[in-house]
Amino acid sequence: MQLIWLRSDLRIHDNTALAAACERGPTLAVWLASPGQWQAHDDAPSKVDFWLRNLGTLSHRLATLNIPLLVRHATHWDDAAQVLLQLCQEHQVQALHLNEEYGVHEQRRDHQVRECLERNAIEVHSHLDQLLFQPGSILTRSGGYFQVFSQFRKVCYDRLHYSSPPLVALPAVQQPLQVAADPVPEQIDGFAPPAQSLRDLWPAGEAEAHERLTRFIDERAEDYPEQRDLPAIEGTSQLSPYLAAGVLSPRQCLHAALFSNQGEFASGNPGLVSWINELLWREFYKHILVGYPRVSRHRAFRTETEALPWRDAPEDLAAWQQGRTGIPIIDAAMRQLLATGWMHNRLRMVVAMFLTKNLLIDWREGERFFMRHLIDGDLAANNGGWQWSASTGTDAAPYFRIFNPVSQSARFDGQGRFLRRWLPELKALDDKAIHQPAGLFAVDGYPQAIIDLSRSRQRALEAFKQLPKRNSQEVNEGAQ
Repeated sequence: MQLIWLRSDLRIHDNTALAAACERGPTLAVWLASPGQWQAHDDAPSKVDFWLRNLGTLSHRLATLNIPLLVRHATHWDDAAQVLLQLCQEHQVQALHLNEEYGVHEQRRDHQVRECLERNAIEVHSHLDQLLFQPGSILTRSGGYFQVFSQFRKVCYDRLHYSSPPLVALPAVQQPLQVAADPVPEQIDGFAPPAQSLRDLWPAGEAEAHERLTRFIDERAEDYPEQRDLPAIEGTSQLSPYLAAGVLSPRQCLHAALFSNQGEFASGNPGLVSWINELLWREFYKHILVGYPRVSRHRAFRTETEALPWRDAPEDLAAWQQGRTGIPIIDAAMRQLLATGWMHNRLRMVVAMFLTKNLLIDWREGERFFMRHLIDGDLAANNGGWQWSASTGTDAAPYFRIFNPVSQSARFDGQGRFLRRWLPELKALDDKAIHQPAGLFAVDGYPQAIIDLSRSRQRALEAFKQLPKRNSQEVNEGAQ
C-alpha cells in the first residue's frame, strides 16, 4: 500500500507525488489538520476555509480514482510523525509520498517524519512539485543562491530554452479499496469561517482554477503589462490563492502560457512574457527560503537593517490595519484586504512602503497582519514582498525609493474608481481631490491623515542613512 500525504498540492492533475504513489501500487491519501501550527504561522481563517473547501472537492475527485481521502489530526507538526506512523501501520503502508515544501518548519517536520518512518521500515519519497527547478540547481558561478532576480531569471531562461518541466500524467483508476474516505470538516476550531461574500469570490476546485487560467490567457493576458497595475479593473490573473493551496501548479500555468505564446517565454506576447516573469518571482522567493533560511525565522535578509530604529506606534499600526490612516489609497487597499482576503499587487507594495517608510513600523508587523488575512498567504512570496518594500530584503527597492501614495493613487486610479468602491464616503469628491490626504479636504466620517507624507519620508531616509554598511562577505557568501 502507498500513501500520499497531501499538503499544499490539493489537486489530482499534475501532482507529482500522487502520480508516483499510484504508479507503485494501491494508494491512500491523507491530510493532516494542524490548527496549533497554523495559528503559530498566522494562517488566515479565510485561507484555512479555502483549504477545507478545496479538500471537499478534491475528495470527490480522488473518489473517481478509487483513492480514499483520510483526515487525521496533528495539532502541531511535531505530532505529524507519530500520527503518520500509526496510519501507515494500520493500513500496512510500505511507502509515504510527499511533495516538497521549503520553510524551515516544513523541512524540519518532513525530516522528523522521514526519520520516524524509515526507522520502522517504511520508505519516504519526496518529490519536486511546487517549483519548476529544484532549489540548489539555480546557482551563481561561485555556487551560491542568487540574490538578484534578474540574474536568477536569466539562468531560468537558459534552462527553459532546453526543456520545460513536463506535466505529470493523471493516475489511472485503481481497483476499489476496502477503506472508507473520511468526511472533510467544514471548519476548524480557532478559525472562524469567513463571510459568504468572501467565499463567493474564491470558489473551490481545480475546474474553477483552470477556468480562471484560461480566461486570463484568452481575455486579459494581451493587456496585462498595462492593466496589471490598475486596481479598479480585473487586469491580473487572480490565481494566487489556487497556486498557494496547490489547486493549480506552476507547471500548468507555464505550459498554458507557452502554448498560447507559441512556445516562447522571453519574446512574443508581452503580456504572457510579463506573467511568466511573475511565476519566476514566486520561484525566486522559494529558492531564497532554502538558500537563506533566516528569512523563515523573522529575520531581515540584509542583516545590517536589523539596526533600524523602528517605531513602537500601536495607534498608527491600528489605523493602518483598520484602513483609517486618512490617506485614501492606503485605506481603500486595506479595506479590500479585510473584505476579500486579497489585495491588488501594486497596492501591496504601496501599503507596505507606507507602513515601513512613512510610519517607520517594523515590516514584520505588516507581514504578520497580511498572513492573518490573506487567502493566498504564502511565506516565501509574502516575506519577499514585504522585505522588498521595506528595503531589508534580497533584490530590494533602494531605501531612498519611497512610493508617494498620493501620486501612486493618481497614476494608477486616475478617475478614483477603486477609491470610490472602497471609500464610498469620499465618492462626492472630484477626481483630483479624492487622492489627497484628509486634511486637504474634510468629509464627515473620514479620519484626518495620521502622518505628514513629506516629513515622514525624510525621517525614513535619515534612519536608513545611519545604518552600517552591508557586509561584503555576506553579499558574496549568503550567510545562513
